[in-house]
Amino acid sequence: MAKSFCRLQVTIIMRKYLTYILMLGFPLLGAQTKVAEKTTYQDKWTLLEKENAAMAFDADVKLSDAEITLDKKLFQIRKQLLTETDKQHIPLYNRSFNEIKPLIESSKLFKVIQTMPKGGLLHTHSGGLANAAWLITTARKYKECYVYDQKDNDKFIFGQLGFFENGKVPNGFVNLNQKLNSDPGFEKELHDLLLLKRDNLCSYTDYWIEFEKRFQRINLLLPYRPFFKEYYLKGFQDLAKDKVQHVEIRYVFDELYDFQHGKYPLETCITDLQDIVKQMRQSNPQFSLKLIYSSFKFLDSESIEKQLEVAFKLKKQFPDMISGFDLVADEAAGNSINSFQKNWTKLNEITKKSGVEMPLFLHAGESTSVFNKNILDITLLNNQRIGHGLNLIYFPKSMELIKKQNKLVEVSPISNQILGYVSDLRNHPARVLLSNGVQCSINSDDPAVYGYEGLSYDFWVAYVNWELDVKALKKLVFNSINYSSLNKNEKKEAVEYLNTQWNDFVQKANQELN
Repeated sequence: MAKSFCRLQVTIIMRKYLTYILMLGFPLLGAQTKVAEKTTYQDKWTLLEKENAAMAFDADVKLSDAEITLDKKLFQIRKQLLTETDKQHIPLYNRSFNEIKPLIESSKLFKVIQTMPKGGLLHTHSGGLANAAWLITTARKYKECYVYDQKDNDKFIFGQLGFFENGKVPNGFVNLNQKLNSDPGFEKELHDLLLLKRDNLCSYTDYWIEFEKRFQRINLLLPYRPFFKEYYLKGFQDLAKDKVQHVEIRYVFDELYDFQHGKYPLETCITDLQDIVKQMRQSNPQFSLKLIYSSFKFLDSESIEKQLEVAFKLKKQFPDMISGFDLVADEAAGNSINSFQKNWTKLNEITKKSGVEMPLFLHAGESTSVFNKNILDITLLNNQRIGHGLNLIYFPKSMELIKKQNKLVEVSPISNQILGYVSDLRNHPARVLLSNGVQCSINSDDPAVYGYEGLSYDFWVAYVNWELDVKALKKLVFNSINYSSLNKNEKKEAVEYLNTQWNDFVQKANQELN
């Protein structure tokens, strides 16, 4: 009887255990399966994140401990900046550059970026270097400087400046210094006429018409040799002050002149620039300069052929100064790169005969339209860098080829906003290029026309709007030397100098941000 009772008890207990297993065990097993599934999903997510990061333009950069520390500090500074602007209801992202310029200048981040070595400025133009306030102050020192103060006509526009001899002053021009003395408000008016702004991102219906007027207002100043020397010295000094060690100018060649000797040979502007570089090196020993011979897209094929001949002649004479050739001006209004096929064939023929290589550094894709197909020509030509390349993202095969050919896109974020191609800089096409492994550099294009000097502003807007980190900043900076047109020995020396400057910057920035 006792044995039967015991067996009954065991049976009851086993049934209870079975019930517990059914109630708890299987759900537990199911939970374990879900954890395993979750882990597998997370692993896949992490792997995908790494694979995307491995495609980025800066994937090969490894940061030192000091650089990682600086990265964390800059991240917090940017986070604090965004928090403060949000609290104060400051619309940081949907405002034009000139509206947020004071905010940029007062920010802690800008102070840090100003001390950062920038490497090279690979994309700027001969008429956009020295700032407008300096230009007016310096021009008025010359008694032979005049300003046109009448309505625009087919020859001159209001606010156009020029140098003229007594008795040869065109109608409508008055002495600049006398005009400024007699009309105190005119200086501010003239200053504003020399700048291109985009208040509220909608000031002009045609940005390029307004843009080109800014250059027209000073195009009679720059060939005057005494002013030419002062202008470029000032422009280079501003860049060097902003930690730029190398400059490449899209240079439109013109004969210099003065009133004692008349016109000088075309080569004089190069020898004068060489003298200015020597002067710069007294205080900035590593400063260097290259010129990219530039003509215009609106010219016909025959005119471009003559321009190429001049460019080759100058490159033979000054192989260390002339880097290559470009076509500038509004891409929407000018001829396509493809329409100059005859010129590109001729260029190859001259290269073979002369033994002098003339690389191209063409503006291409400075457009928001898929109908602008200038970018297609870039992969077919000996084109080493692309100016702007905004619509490259619409041509995936070309983007793939440019990446494979290791060509660099010269990005100018502030210029792109002011000229109306990108309103919200968070949506700048460069973000797509960078994440897809297309190499880029940061440039200012025509800073004097946009109301600033140097490269710090462009790096600031890129860092904030594109959510960059120190790794990206470092790659962008070193790209500007590695993809420059410096020769092999010059480049090696420039990179060594930049390395030293960069490491010094990281150390000092970390100390100051403690």
